[in-house]
Amino acid sequence: MASDAYSVQSVYLDYNATTPMRPAALKATYEALTAVGNASSIHHPGRDAATRVDKARRQVAELLNCSPGELIFTSGATEANNLALQAAYAQSGCIITSAVEHPAVLETARALTGDAPGRLAILPVGSEGQIGLNAFRSALQQGGVALVSIMLANNETGVIVDLVPVIEAAHLAGALVHTDATQYVGRLPLDLGDLDVDLLSLSAHKFGGPQGVGALFIRRNTPLTQRPLVFGGGHERGWRAGTLNVPGIAGMGAAAEAVHRQLDDEAPRITKLRDLLEGELLAQLPGSHVNGAAAPRLPGVTSISFPGVPADALLAAMPDVAASDGSACSAGAPSPSHVLVAMGLSREDADSTIRFSLGYATTEQEIRRAVEATVGAVTSVHTAMYPTDSP
Repeated sequence: MASDAYSVQSVYLDYNATTPMRPAALKATYEALTAVGNASSIHHPGRDAATRVDKARRQVAELLNCSPGELIFTSGATEANNLALQAAYAQSGCIITSAVEHPAVLETARALTGDAPGRLAILPVGSEGQIGLNAFRSALQQGGVALVSIMLANNETGVIVDLVPVIEAAHLAGALVHTDATQYVGRLPLDLGDLDVDLLSLSAHKFGGPQGVGALFIRRNTPLTQRPLVFGGGHERGWRAGTLNVPGIAGMGAAAEAVHRQLDDEAPRITKLRDLLEGELLAQLPGSHVNGAAAPRLPGVTSISFPGVPADALLAAMPDVAASDGSACSAGAPSPSHVLVAMGLSREDADSTIRFSLGYATTEQEIRRAVEATVGAVTSVHTAMYPTDSP
């Protein structure tokens, strides 16, 4: 069933930007909103708020298979990324990251290092969006690496990175490992008992929780100097000052619990819908192609290029389909997607690419409507631009 979070006339395929809130998350958020109490206060309303926070911390920890005490609540993954990189970076060291990271990692790394030679290594990726292990090991051999920050799944293409060999090599070199798992959490199972990262960032609204709340996982006994971004009280064990967002945190916990129960059924169903979308569009629109198609990808993400058809014109021609021409965080940017360019696409092809991202509420009927709308839009835009050469 289509979510009530958007018009029944629309097909919402922009889950990587934000997801409709899950019913359990809406309920938990509303209940916390209608209560009163500061989670740091010791009176009964304060203790009630603290209980909601403690419950949510357990719920998120169960989804990740970590200890509740290893989680710091933040305003979202952008803050979590900033907090992680600032805490883990040593001024005498180097940061290794990749060319396809989210700006919340790339721009933070550049700010911390001044983009100085020898202080920041940005690894290239291949045509499928994967970093080369040989290039990574070579960067490690330069010595003095304080931090490796490689995302678990790309926000534009859905390409998944195998972090196990990255973590093993980094730890052997004495470096800490952070991963931006914003798009991965809630899409596929994630067990922090098996994935030995030191730090991990996530955001509630990517898996059916409210916007404006996220978390940073800090593995117990990770050697870090505490460098809070915001100073003040001793909230979150001194890592993040400020009154806790109890409604947001409660909603995040409820969403995490719902995902934990339903993920085994959701992931394969969404994968089938994604494959249906891709198969129909590629069959009906010769010349279109999926970026990162040969790599492991998230269940509900597809980045499809329609050469010669500008993405902004295409989106305008199908107003009843909510999709994206890239990351929502870089919408309106004059340059093409840095992710697609890093994967070897020309500027023209990068500018002719649409990201469709599906989720827990997506239906087969919506996919078929999206296919019809996309084919019609590509045809009309192409005809308008090249009237003597219809596709």
